[in-house]
Amino acid sequence: GLGFNIVGGTDQQYIANDNSIYVSWIKKDGAAYLDGRLQEGDKILAINGKELKDLRHKDAVELFRNAGYYVSLKIQRRLQPQNGPVGHRGDEESGGLPLAAILVPGLALAATAVWILLRYRQRM
Repeated sequence: GLGFNIVGGTDQQYIANDNSIYVSWIKKDGAAYLDGRLQEGDKILAINGKELKDLRHKDAVELFRNAGYYVSLKIQRRLQPQNGPVGHRGDEESGGLPLAAILVPGLALAATAVWILLRYRQRM
Protein backbone atom coordinates (compact mmCIF):
# COMPACT_ATOMS: atom_id res chain seq x y z
CA GLY A 1 0.00 0.00 0.00
CA LEU A 2 0.86 3.66 0.08
CA GLY A 3 1.46 3.61 3.82
CA PHE A 4 -1.24 5.97 5.04
CA ASN A 5 -4.92 6.02 6.00
CA ILE A 6 -7.56 8.50 4.93
CA VAL A 7 -10.74 9.88 6.47
CA GLY A 8 -13.57 11.92 5.03
CA GLY A 9 -15.93 11.77 2.07
CA THR A 10 -19.55 12.67 1.42
CA ASP A 11 -20.78 9.89 3.68
CA GLN A 12 -18.17 10.24 6.47
CA GLN A 13 -17.33 13.94 6.81
CA TYR A 14 -14.25 14.47 8.95
CA ILE A 15 -15.01 18.20 9.24
CA ALA A 16 -18.61 19.41 9.32
CA ASN A 17 -19.87 20.54 5.89
CA ASP A 18 -16.62 19.41 4.23
CA ASN A 19 -16.63 16.35 1.94
CA SER A 20 -12.85 16.41 1.52
CA ILE A 21 -10.44 13.52 2.03
CA TYR A 22 -7.72 13.91 4.69
CA VAL A 23 -4.65 11.93 5.74
CA SER A 24 -5.42 10.50 9.18
CA TRP A 25 -2.36 8.33 9.82
CA ILE A 26 1.02 7.62 8.21
CA LYS A 27 2.57 4.19 8.76
CA LYS A 28 6.15 4.26 10.04
CA ASP A 29 8.50 2.94 7.34
CA GLY A 30 5.67 2.95 4.75
CA ALA A 31 5.99 4.56 1.32
CA ALA A 32 4.52 7.93 2.42
CA TYR A 33 6.67 8.01 5.56
CA LEU A 34 9.86 7.24 3.65
CA ASP A 35 9.04 9.89 1.03
CA GLY A 36 8.60 12.43 3.84
CA ARG A 37 6.39 14.98 2.09
CA LEU A 38 2.91 13.89 3.21
CA GLN A 39 1.79 14.81 6.72
CA GLU A 40 -1.08 13.71 8.91
CA GLY A 41 -3.89 16.23 8.50
CA ASP A 42 -3.09 17.05 4.87
CA LYS A 43 -6.12 17.45 2.63
CA ILE A 44 -5.80 15.37 -0.54
CA LEU A 45 -7.18 17.29 -3.51
CA ALA A 46 -6.32 14.81 -6.27
CA ILE A 47 -4.61 11.49 -6.95
CA ASN A 48 -2.95 10.90 -10.32
CA GLY A 49 -4.81 13.93 -11.70
CA LYS A 50 -8.25 12.70 -10.55
CA GLU A 51 -9.89 15.24 -8.23
CA LEU A 52 -11.33 13.87 -5.00
CA LYS A 53 -14.35 16.17 -4.87
CA ASP A 54 -17.67 14.86 -3.56
CA LEU A 55 -16.68 11.19 -3.34
CA ARG A 56 -17.94 8.63 -0.87
CA HIS A 57 -15.22 7.38 1.44
CA LYS A 58 -15.16 3.90 -0.09
CA ASP A 59 -14.83 5.36 -3.61
CA ALA A 60 -11.84 7.44 -2.51
CA VAL A 61 -10.27 4.35 -0.91
CA GLU A 62 -10.75 2.46 -4.18
CA LEU A 63 -8.93 5.20 -6.11
CA PHE A 64 -5.96 4.87 -3.75
CA ARG A 65 -5.97 1.07 -3.97
CA ASN A 66 -5.89 1.22 -7.77
CA ALA A 67 -3.40 4.10 -8.02
CA GLY A 68 -0.56 1.97 -9.36
CA TYR A 69 3.15 1.94 -8.58
CA TYR A 70 3.82 5.64 -9.25
CA VAL A 71 1.42 7.94 -7.43
CA SER A 72 1.02 11.70 -7.76
CA LEU A 73 -0.89 13.51 -5.01
CA LYS A 74 -2.08 17.10 -5.01
CA ILE A 75 -2.43 18.15 -1.38
CA GLN A 76 -3.31 21.14 0.71
CA ARG A 77 -1.20 21.53 3.83
CA ARG A 78 -2.95 22.14 7.14
CA LEU A 79 -2.29 25.47 8.84
CA GLN A 80 -1.30 24.04 12.21
CA PRO A 81 -1.91 20.94 14.33
CA GLN A 82 -5.02 21.08 16.46
CA ASN A 83 -6.93 18.77 18.74
CA GLY A 84 -9.75 17.22 16.76
CA PRO A 85 -10.29 18.06 13.09
CA VAL A 86 -7.38 19.75 11.38
CA GLY A 87 -7.33 23.39 10.33
CA HIS A 88 -7.33 24.20 6.64
CA ARG A 89 -7.30 27.17 4.30
CA GLY A 90 -10.73 26.94 2.74
CA ASP A 91 -10.42 26.60 -1.03
CA GLU A 92 -6.83 27.82 -1.26
CA GLU A 93 -4.25 25.37 -2.48
CA SER A 94 -0.89 24.92 -0.86
CA GLY A 95 2.18 25.65 -2.86
CA GLY A 96 5.34 27.68 -2.78
CA LEU A 97 7.32 28.62 0.29
CA PRO A 98 5.97 30.03 3.52
CA LEU A 99 6.65 33.76 3.79
CA ALA A 100 8.96 33.22 6.77
CA ALA A 101 11.14 30.88 4.69
CA ILE A 102 11.86 33.82 2.38
CA LEU A 103 11.93 36.72 4.84
CA VAL A 104 14.14 35.26 7.58
CA PRO A 105 17.09 34.31 5.32
CA GLY A 106 16.64 37.57 3.39
CA LEU A 107 16.81 39.65 6.57
CA ALA A 108 19.84 37.70 7.78
CA LEU A 109 21.58 38.32 4.45
CA ALA A 110 20.74 42.05 4.57
CA ALA A 111 22.00 42.34 8.17
CA THR A 112 25.25 40.61 7.19
CA ALA A 113 25.70 42.95 4.22
CA VAL A 114 25.19 46.03 6.42
CA TRP A 115 27.67 44.68 8.99
CA ILE A 116 30.30 44.05 6.28
CA LEU A 117 29.75 47.54 4.83
CA LEU A 118 30.15 49.19 8.24
CA ARG A 119 33.31 47.19 8.99
CA TYR A 120 34.72 48.14 5.56
CA ARG A 121 34.00 51.86 6.15
CA GLN A 122 35.69 51.77 9.57
CA ARG A 123 38.95 50.60 8.00
CA MET A 124 39.03 53.45 5.47
